Amino acid sequence: MNIEQKKLLKRYNNRLLVKTISIFKLPMAFLAGLKIVHIDEELSKVSTRLTFLTKNPFRSTYFAVLSMAAELSTGLYALLFTTGVHPSVALIITGLNAKFLKKASGTTTFTCRDSKKLRQAVIQARETGEATVTTVKSVGKNEVGDTVAEFEFTWSFKVREG
Repeated sequence: MNIEQKKLLKRYNNRLLVKTISIFKLPMAFLAGLKIVHIDEELSKVSTRLTFLTKNPFRSTYFAVLSMAAELSTGLYALLFTTGVHPSVALIITGLNAKFLKKASGTTTFTCRDSKKLRQAVIQARETGEATVTTVKSVGKNEVGDTVAEFEFTWSFKVREG
């Protein structure tokens, strides 16, 4: 990791700083109460909980809130590995697949363990100059460890021109 990536990783783990930044950069994530529980080079965890703002009519967490938490658990790595690299690399989600397995009625924590796949996709895009696509997984579990939802996000990375 380069110096800028190490600094960003440290910022990701500062809860007060993340909350402050999310007000301006990710206002919906702030309103939904998403929290970066932990992130290092191997694992990222993002949680959300059932609140008045995040509930659906069935007294469970609204699927869009679960999607935001799952996406953030993968997106943290996508942003991390494109930070401070030259040439600059653009990123975007091009696909999403989700399975909802159990009612999300408390705190749901999404875990992504696919950092290496995202890092390799960024490296490949930089080396080849071609768009690179990779699919990564985020698994959401409730407080007792039952799997609530599984998400797969397809990320595309491409070197910016100019």
